This record gives sequence, structure tokens and C-alpha cells, in this order.
Amino acid sequence: MTGLRDIKKQRIHEAISMAAITLFLRRGFGEVSVAEVAAAAEVSKPTLFKYFATKEDLVLHRIVDHQGEAARVVRQRRPGEEPLAALERHFLSGLQRRDPVTGLNDNGEVLAYHRMVFGTPSLAARLFHYMAADEEALAEALAEDGDDLTARLVAGQVLAVQRVLARRNWRRLAGGETAEQVHPEAVRAAKHAFALLRGGAEAAHGPDVRPDTAQARSLVDETGRRR
Repeated sequence: MTGLRDIKKQRIHEAISMAAITLFLRRGFGEVSVAEVAAAAEVSKPTLFKYFATKEDLVLHRIVDHQGEAARVVRQRRPGEEPLAALERHFLSGLQRRDPVTGLNDNGEVLAYHRMVFGTPSLAARLFHYMAADEEALAEALAEDGDDLTARLVAGQVLAVQRVLARRNWRRLAGGETAEQVHPEAVRAAKHAFALLRGGAEAAHGPDVRPDTAQARSLVDETGRRR
């Protein structure tokens, strides 16, 4: 059960967040100081930094709602379901729900938010900090059913694919198309992308890609002879 202290902290967090996003969208991320955000939220700067470690986190904290999501999808997948199938199903469901994280949400504020994130170098750089944590969590989840190297390679590819798909969807919406118009193609693109991922993952689990296999040794020997 949530205590009164936790409720108060959550309200302060939300107040700071709303004040920051409103100011940033209205005037631009680089044109608003942390002091102005604190004043608008009616808190001190030290209090603001207790809730948000950096100015960039005032924007990107919204992504925290999805932190570790891919790892949770893998761990909570249906019995007998392959990890990539679960991740694909989850992404397609997000497209159907118009989840902003898929890029397929044409709400004006969401579009402006993405434009700010993608168009501000410091925000884009900070975003990679969150992505690295997500990649690590997904790799750990995948490694529970496989080897560590393959898990890390697949995790990096999955998150890269999701990032590319989301950016692609957002760009089309930013170009004037509606989410309804883009949705069918977004679904086709996602299915194509995950099919490529599955092909790569299946190859990675095959006996012919391990560095100590006969095929690998043969390749090395052949390379040596060609020299």
C-alpha cells in the first residue's frame, strides 16, 4: 500500500515533470534553464535535482515507464513461446495501441516531444544511456535460455530494430501522415524486421557459427593457404 509520503513525492515528481515538458515544448530545451523549471514547479533547484539527476532526465523520464520492458516481455512470455516471437507480438500490440514508444502516435504533443528528443544532441546522447541499460537487462533475460554472447548480440539487434522502426514511424507522422494511414505499413515493416532477426538468431544457434567448429577451422585453414 502506498503511504502518504510516497504519494507526496510522486505529486512533486509529476509537478516538476509537467512544468519542465510544458516549458521545453513551448520555448525549446536549450532556451529553458533548470532554475526556471524549478520556479514553475514551485520547488528549489536542490529539490529538483533530488528527483531528476540531469536536465535531460526532466524530458527522458517518460521513457522510464518502459525501462526494462523488453526483458519483462521475455521473462513473462507464454509457455513455449520463443523470445523473439514474444517481443514481436508485444511491438505489434504497441502499434495497435498507438503506444508512443513505437513512434506511431500522432498526438500533437507526442510528435513535438519526439521532435525535441531526436533534434537535441544532449537528449539523444542521454537516451543512449537508457538504451544501454535496457540492452543489458534484455541480454540477461535472453541468457537465461542460451549463451551469453548470443544473448548480447540478439539484445543489441532487437533494440536497434525497435529504435529504427519507431524513428521511421515518427518521421512519416511528422511528414503529415496520420497514424491510421501509417499503421498497415508499420505492421508490415515490423514483421519484416523481426523475420530478419529470427533468421539471424536461428543461424547464431546453429552448429556452424561457433568459432571452434570444423567449418570455422576450415575457413581459417583456407585463408592461410590463400596467403
